Formats: sequence, structure tokens, C-alpha cells
Amino acid sequence: MNYGLCSLAIFSTLLRASAFSRSSVWRSSSVASTYASTSTSLNSVPSLIVFDLDNTLWTPELYQLRKLARNNQLPVAHKDVKLFPAAKEMIMKMKKDEKYANTKFAVASRTKSVDWAHDLLNQFELKEWLDYVEIFPGDKKKHFNNLKRSSGIDFEEMLFFDDARDGKFGNCEPVSAMGVLSVHCPNGIYEESIWVNAMSQYKEWYAHKTPGTIVEWDGSVTTMKPTDPNERFRGNVQFINREKRFGFIQYGGRGTKDMFFHFNDLPYGDDINEGDELSFTVVTARNGKDAAANIEISKSDTDASDLVNMHVFSMNLPFVALLSNGYKTLETRNGTMFVPYEAGTKMLLHAGQRIYPDGDRHIDVMKSGGLDDDEIKALKSLPHGFGKGMAVAIVELGETFETTLEERCDPDFQRKVAAFGADAGMRATVIRRVEYLKRPVKVSGRGGVFKANIDKSVIPDGWLDDDADSDDGSSDKKTGKVYYSATF
Repeated sequence: MNYGLCSLAIFSTLLRASAFSRSSVWRSSSVASTYASTSTSLNSVPSLIVFDLDNTLWTPELYQLRKLARNNQLPVAHKDVKLFPAAKEMIMKMKKDEKYANTKFAVASRTKSVDWAHDLLNQFELKEWLDYVEIFPGDKKKHFNNLKRSSGIDFEEMLFFDDARDGKFGNCEPVSAMGVLSVHCPNGIYEESIWVNAMSQYKEWYAHKTPGTIVEWDGSVTTMKPTDPNERFRGNVQFINREKRFGFIQYGGRGTKDMFFHFNDLPYGDDINEGDELSFTVVTARNGKDAAANIEISKSDTDASDLVNMHVFSMNLPFVALLSNGYKTLETRNGTMFVPYEAGTKMLLHAGQRIYPDGDRHIDVMKSGGLDDDEIKALKSLPHGFGKGMAVAIVELGETFETTLEERCDPDFQRKVAAFGADAGMRATVIRRVEYLKRPVKVSGRGGVFKANIDKSVIPDGWLDDDADSDDGSSDKKTGKVYYSATF
């Protein structure tokens, strides 16, 4: 027998037993809660990992399931909504990995489909795995303030995954400014490398905890420049609610959120109107959101007599082009957006920032009328220089009327709407005539019908004349034929 090897084995066993004993005593001590906090820090593992839902953990985004909403049906997990494979795999690994034993998990979603989201979490059996759930429309920063208050975990101890980085609907940028390391995954958590890289980047970031840091989709890291509280911005008043004494300022580049302001922050005694130019600084209001402060009203270079205040409504591509090019002569909605407006009302048509996800079914409708691919492509395109985020055309509305599903399924009706009957809204509004503006005008879009001040020089000739305001528009009363100003 080799007594040297035997003695070495006994010594090794005793050493392991001693280490296990010390570990067991430590873990069962009265400072277990302190250990739970410090162990994640020592290992640079987040104390709280937060996930967005739509297009981050699952796909599609819930607002796209319009047919289910119309039929008052709940989406079914694994059928209507599916988890990204890597997201599901990641969840299973974290459940089993002792490294995350002291890590809490949460979701933070701004979806308007609140009940659906909660039901899907139950269907996917994720609710039992989550420690905190924040699902309500609004501001992501409010979600995180709630999470900090509920968990007692500081922002620098959190890690956040979201598909929307910046701009009006962005989440990574504002959350990272709070001190949370944010991971931008525009295609969702579709592969394991997203998760692995995020954990590696968190470990490095935790050494300095610089606010405004974002792990980009390609694995790189960017840090936003800290906001100078004395920096002044310039913009134009986009919207005013005089009754509630607040408004919004459009400023910055494409994708920048309009800035909220309250009348209390306006210069004493000064009146303000939509279109006025302002300079201001940005502060954090009591509700945690950004707001304009130290507001100064600039003198406008444009005479008010050169502006016209018009109603505006927004549509996404390709339908904004189909209407502007004269193909789409009916606009349908389930809501009552156009009901208050008489026939003959003129409105500006605004191109939204997104592409409407109809699965290209409009192409099938258009081909049913004998159009070929080249003709369809031309009708779906805006002129050079016209694009998203701009007022592109002026339209004159006709009659608004309710329809039945049977009427909406008529082939002629479908071609006028550029949609199948089941996809069209129940209320149809006739588009009497339409014409492109002389040049596009950048306008911040909103839901429903809103108003904007527009330079009169961009309006096509004849549209602002008094005789063009008659209810019959450009219709020939004898024939009932509508003449469209659009060109093909």
C-alpha cells in the first residue's frame, strides 16, 4: 500500500470538509440577507434582471394581433405568441444555475394589452419565476422607479433588456440614463450570445457603473454624453391644452420625443401659440419625467399671416402612399375619428414612422384589380424627398358611413380600401380628392386628428380658396364622378 498517497487523500478530504463546514455556517448565519446582496456584487452578477416583453422575450408585439382584439379573443401561447428560443433557454438555465440564486427577475412593459400580457405570462409559466411585474402604458422610467422602491435594489445593480433603443418609443436610452446598464436587442433575445455578452459586459461595467451605458445589438458598448443642465434647446410649440395649462415642444432630430412644458414655466405675462419658437433647458419633474424649464419665447421670423392652422391625421406606409397617389379612395376605421368632421373638411395627411404590418395582403387586393408588380410598386411609393415623419399631402374628406362585413367583402370596396373586408374598419370615410403638398413639412405625428401650423406656401393652389370649401369639393354633381389631383 502507498501510505503517502493515502495520507494525501485523507488530508484533501479533510480540507474539503472544513471548507464545506465554513461555507455552511456562513450561509446559515444571521447576515444571510447581507450576503445575498454582496455575493452578486462580488461576482458582478446583477441583483435584478429586467426584461421588456414585446419583441424582447416574445414575438409578435401584442398590438399587432388586431384580429384577435376585434373578435375579443385571448392570444394563445406557442401559437399566436411565441417565446424567442434563446429567451426560453436562458430562463431554464438561470433557474438551475446557483450563480443566480440571489438574483431577482422582473418584467417591465409599456404595452396597452395589459390583460393579455398577464395571461401570456401565466400560459408560458413565467409568472412563478418572476419576482416583480410592471405592466402598464406610460413611461419606462416609472416602471424602474417602482422596481427600485419595491425591491430596495439600486439602479446600478440592475440589468435591462429591450428591443427599443431611443427616439419617441425608445427605452434603453432613458433607462440607462437612470444608471441601469441597458442591453439593446432589436430582434429580441434570439440567440444565446446576446445573453452571454450582456453578462460579460455587466461584469466590466460594474467596476465603474457609468450612467448612460448601452450594450448595443452588435456587442459593442456606447456611453451617452451626460446632459448639461444648463444646455439650452430650441423648438416649436407643437400642441397646447389651455384648459389644463400644458403643452409639448417639438425639437431635436428625427425620433426625439416632444418635450412637455407647463404654463407655470412660461415667462410671466407672455401668451403662447402653436408654432411659436421657444428656447429652454431640460429638468426632471416630480413625476420623474423630463420637462422644459427656463423657457424663453423667441420672435418668429414667419408672419402669422403666412401660416394656416390645419387638421392633420397620420397613416403608416404603404397606405399613406396608396391614398396620396389616388389609389385608396376609402379610409376605414373602427373608431369614430372622422365622424365629427363634415364632408368637405380638408386635412393634411401625415406619414407615420412605421410600416403597417398587414402581411402584404394589400398586394393581393391590388392584383385582384389587374395591377402588375411595377404599377403596385409605384402606387406604394412617395415622391423623392417625401417620407416618414412628414405631412405629405392634403385631402378633402367626403361622407363617413358605417358598413357591414358583407359590404366590406365586396371586391370593389376592398380595392377602394386596399384591404380585405375582414381587415377593414367598420366606419368608412370617402376621400373626395387628394394632392401632394408643394414640398413636405416635418410634423410630429400623434394619434387621432391633431392640429398644426403650416406655411401657406406649401399648400397646392386652389385648396385654400373660399370656393374650394363647398361640400361638393371637386365632384361633378351631374355625374357623381370624383376628380383626383394625384398623378400616377
